[in-house]
Amino acid sequence: MRVGEHKEDLVARLRLLARLVLVALAIEGGFFWVVQVVRGSYYETLAENNRLRKLPLNAPRGLIYDRDGRLLVENVPSYNLLLDRSRMRNADASLRFAATLLERPPEELRSELERYRSTPSFAPVLLAENLTLGEVARFSAQSLEHPEFEIEVGHLRLYRHGLQTAHVLGYLGEPSLSDLQAGRGPGDLVGKKGVEQRYDQELRGHHGERVVVVDSRGRLLEQLRGESAQAGQNLELTLDLDLQQAASEALADQVGTVVALDPRNGEILALVSSPAFNPNQFVRHLGVEQWRDLLQAPNNPLLDRALQNTYSPGSVFKAVIAVAALSEHVVEPSDTVFCGGVTTFYNRPFRCWKKEGHGRVDLLAALKGSCDIYFYTVGQKLGIERIAKYARLFGFDRTTGIDLAGEKSGIVPDPRWSLLNRRTPWYAGETISVAIGQGPLLVTPLQVAEMMAVIANGGYRVTPHIVKDAPVPGPQPLPIDHDALTRVRQGLWAVVNDGGTGQAAQIAGLDIAGKTSTVQVIAQHTWTDSSTLPFEQRDHAWFGSFAPAFDPRLVVVVFVEHGGKGSAAAAPIAKRIYETYFRNVLAPRQPS
Repeated sequence: MRVGEHKEDLVARLRLLARLVLVALAIEGGFFWVVQVVRGSYYETLAENNRLRKLPLNAPRGLIYDRDGRLLVENVPSYNLLLDRSRMRNADASLRFAATLLERPPEELRSELERYRSTPSFAPVLLAENLTLGEVARFSAQSLEHPEFEIEVGHLRLYRHGLQTAHVLGYLGEPSLSDLQAGRGPGDLVGKKGVEQRYDQELRGHHGERVVVVDSRGRLLEQLRGESAQAGQNLELTLDLDLQQAASEALADQVGTVVALDPRNGEILALVSSPAFNPNQFVRHLGVEQWRDLLQAPNNPLLDRALQNTYSPGSVFKAVIAVAALSEHVVEPSDTVFCGGVTTFYNRPFRCWKKEGHGRVDLLAALKGSCDIYFYTVGQKLGIERIAKYARLFGFDRTTGIDLAGEKSGIVPDPRWSLLNRRTPWYAGETISVAIGQGPLLVTPLQVAEMMAVIANGGYRVTPHIVKDAPVPGPQPLPIDHDALTRVRQGLWAVVNDGGTGQAAQIAGLDIAGKTSTVQVIAQHTWTDSSTLPFEQRDHAWFGSFAPAFDPRLVVVVFVEHGGKGSAAAAPIAKRIYETYFRNVLAPRQPS
């Protein structure tokens, strides 16, 4: 090969190599152009986000007041110790320092810190809660030497009246799985019962945040900006604190409930369940043993007996039977039945509560004396279908619609119910028991209050509610005979004011209408004084009432579990509540 030819071949190869290098440089330049120009803003945002972090600022919950503006629930300052691990030079030294100031074992704080192993180091973690002012001062004095510690001012819920308003207001707790799925954070507190639960969305407000700069190791460098937290909405309840406290004190150590509401609009003025719990104990994290003690406490203090438990109504249900009988023209007010203490239906003896009987009684006398045999007879004439129809008309067998969670609907039995739930036909003899509020008939005390409101206001269904601005329907007229309601109101007035079974509720100058009820817990085949039986076998006591009888402003229902006779156990409690409510309007009657 000649030298010229070899040189030309070499030059050709160099030119090819140069072209390849130029192509490679062009491709690389193109990549840089895409990254820097085309998608520059995207990668800039990624880089910025890699050094910016958002930290939450919790919003204080809204306050809760009674109907007169008296504070029921507030937020009080709480001092918590936060540890910023990005500023921590020596973990052991920091924990020993904190343990000395808190007078706690270092191992305890180390165990607390272990909970946050997966939490980024730039995010301060909670090391101790509810510091005393002395502890706050000691940490503040050492802030230059130990900048890793920070005092956070938080908010603790304070329930001013503790047990007295526990079931109405509820309490706060850790979010459940469903709460987390709904967007609540792991550190949030959510309403678990009562108003706190039902109006959690309104009360909790909107959390804020602060944006901070961190380095590549996650250490905090500076704070850039923040968004303030917005406090939750304040709530005004329909509750009357004086009445609530009177009801709570009247129940004292008994097991039971009191419901007081305005029959004109359904506003709840008092709602008490006993025994109760102290909601303030939930403000701090409840330990396993504390939870166990609460769950195993006698008579289940967490249960709201007003709406979460059902009972046989007993003789208070006679008011419904009386309205049904008059409306269906099964009896006339003047029709009488003879009560000799015992009678027979379907070849089975049925007793009246009064061993010697009431003699011959009409509707008024039967209501006044609570004659069982009169209502056995009327119930047989009505039949279970019509009894069930009127029971449902008065609000039984469905929830009332109160703006609190957990309400039960109870049971109104009839032949269809029996076939569906017991797989047996309805027996005629069972109707006799239902006619005096026994048998499989089950109601809540709140439903009895709704029933009494219908009788009191002349036939309008009102929706019980606890928050003043609750979106509930107004009074709804029911297809009930007004003359029948008038007759029954007169009978209930006689129960209290004319020698009836409710005399213990009588107040001079105030016309109270009411109905007592003594409900057997176990079957009794003879006339038995249940006070001689073990506590859990004693009769339940009811008193359903309203006042003034012919211009009602207040319905009061009292239920005492295993309290014995309604006249002795429940009626006096109602009297105390009426005295509290009408204290400023009662005046002695003028002599005639």
